[in-house]
Amino acid sequence: MEKVKTDKREFIKYSTLGVLGLVLGGGMIFSPYVLKAENRLRPPGAVDEKKFLALCIKCGQCLQVCPYHSIKLTDMAHGHGIGTPYIDADERACYACNAVPCVLACPSGALDHHCEKPEDIRMGIAVLEFPDTCLAISKTPIPKGFNDKMHKYTNSVVNIHELEEKLLEKFDQFEGKACTLCADMCPIPNPLSAIEMVADSGGGQRPEIYSGCIGCGACQDVCPTTIASIVVKPRMTYDEYYSNKK
Repeated sequence: MEKVKTDKREFIKYSTLGVLGLVLGGGMIFSPYVLKAENRLRPPGAVDEKKFLALCIKCGQCLQVCPYHSIKLTDMAHGHGIGTPYIDADERACYACNAVPCVLACPSGALDHHCEKPEDIRMGIAVLEFPDTCLAISKTPIPKGFNDKMHKYTNSVVNIHELEEKLLEKFDQFEGKACTLCADMCPIPNPLSAIEMVADSGGGQRPEIYSGCIGCGACQDVCPTTIASIVVKPRMTYDEYYSNKK
């Protein structure tokens, strides 16, 4: 009987050490994500990142009221700010709702209630990161099946909102046309203050970003290239990025 007890204690001890080792090992594996977490695309109205992490109570209210199902909650794989809301523009961007319901739903101040309309949103800034793959620059028509990704994401949600349906209806009209998706799908009331297609030296067109860009990520979401040619730099302003490019 004593032998059984001893074996049991040894099993618990080494099992515990094994679990601890896995946790510590996981921490080492996830450590790159800890660095990335500070630069995550947050919902509209998000205050300074450190203050955001302190104020967010991880209630998920912003996620529940988002009609486009754009907002997710950080899980353990990202290693930092678990349970806090973020947006992955490669899957579903923010589409700048008129009433900014996610902000209204936030009870803690992590999303600033002074953000009352799309023009108040400041999530980041769009950048033509990979001009060599841009269909507009290469004068390549939008290919068939370009909209599969967006349809697949929408079909994966439980309750599709009518705003999502309208978004898809508009998006589906571009197949075979010259690519102007990033400019034409910009959701803010005055999109020309944010993005415009301008002549490129090679004879095509290219998106040009202006100070009215709110960093919602819609241009990144709708970009039909395998890896989006245009991306959003989270929490970066127009002046911070483009003043260094002049």
